[in-house]
Amino acid sequence: MSVRPDARRRGRCGLCRRPAALYDRGRGRRRWRDLDHGTRQVFLEADARRGTGHTLAFDQQAAWMAAECSKSAAAELLRCTWRTIGRIVERCTADRDRHTDRLAGLRRTGIDEISYRRGQRYMTVVVDHDTARVVWMADGHGADVLTRFFDQLGQARTARLTHISADGAAWTAQVIAQRAPGALRVMDAFHVVVWATEALKDSRFARWNNAEDLTDCDGAVWRSTAPVASSRTS
Repeated sequence: MSVRPDARRRGRCGLCRRPAALYDRGRGRRRWRDLDHGTRQVFLEADARRGTGHTLAFDQQAAWMAAECSKSAAAELLRCTWRTIGRIVERCTADRDRHTDRLAGLRRTGIDEISYRRGQRYMTVVVDHDTARVVWMADGHGADVLTRFFDQLGQARTARLTHISADGAAWTAQVIAQRAPGALRVMDAFHVVVWATEALKDSRFARWNNAEDLTDCDGAVWRSTAPVASSRTS
């Protein structure tokens, strides 16, 4: 299908929509993949200098499907490759982040790392507890990666942090103490339960090892030298 911009939109910047001079003439005639009409694939063709190869409607549909299902399923339904879906997601995310400051108004935040794929590959994730949304992500984990987050947050916004939840890693505590000393550091519930369970187990073992002969209500004898309890007598 051959299309052309109307006179009001011709010669305008694709970002700010203001009249702009030509950067170059590119490859001239271009084609864009549009959403399918039934079982037929649709392509738009027009004289244009630059472009991505897909219409905005196609990109938005592909990005939504990638968020709601796997990239393989989205690629099959849209009849394109999964690499194309990945590039569309990156492009839509970059366009959205260009006009959105995810770190604005951050007060209570959570920091954790997640593993993906095989070979212990990690990604550091920072969330906003007030909005329950992810506000920052980066490949890898460790003090250097977390320092990059605070560098991007900046001193002024870091000073406004009131609470930071994280696990018990020493490098996390060190970076938080250096970069956000005014924020209250909170342990995440998962590790608190794990630590409490391990402490209870250690306490039971200690009491067992320090105990002398113990007798239950049925007269069975439990001895500290025998880790396995004896059977009860009738």
